[in-house]
Amino acid sequence: MKLDVIKLDGGNAGSVDLDEALFGLEPRADILHRVVRWQRNNAQQGTHKVKTRSETSYSTKKIYRQKGTGGARHGDRNAPIFRKGGIYKGPTPRSHGHELTKKFRKLGLRHALSAKAKAGSLVIIDEATSEGKTAALAKQVSNLGWKRTLVIDGASVNENFAQAARNIEGLDILPSMGANVYDILKRDTLVITKAGIEALEARLK
Repeated sequence: MKLDVIKLDGGNAGSVDLDEALFGLEPRADILHRVVRWQRNNAQQGTHKVKTRSETSYSTKKIYRQKGTGGARHGDRNAPIFRKGGIYKGPTPRSHGHELTKKFRKLGLRHALSAKAKAGSLVIIDEATSEGKTAALAKQVSNLGWKRTLVIDGASVNENFAQAARNIEGLDILPSMGANVYDILKRDTLVITKAGIEALEARLK
């Protein structure tokens, strides 16, 4: 699979052969769904907590005598049926994460890359470098028509480019090891450098 390579100024920089095993698959929604769900569940804090009957702050004195009132038998007002009483079987801190094999996670990333390639939303650039000036990079991004865009670089990100991209709305940059299914799918355009292509091919062998 061959794709044209461009420069940040829009000029042509030749072409590159993309691995069909990474960019030529028929995207499967079920695989992508499982990997995104795994990512989002692992990111969930799980710090939700309610007070149980033993933790609410109220008197533990018996509210009225056991017999003779004609009412139900009660102990103290910490019971769940009373306002401001403890919550019965409410949420407690826990992890929402679950396991997903490395093999399946790699497969999900391949399908995400293939989905962008099939949709025509994949752009290959020569390199992601900049002088560190936000205004200059913003103009280049605008001329290229990139709006919600993710840039994937090689093993490391160019410091000046990262600094210039920091204040540009809708533009994010990640090293190849940070590439993930959720971030790829939620952007309109996926931009990968030539170094990023090599790193991803090595990572997803």
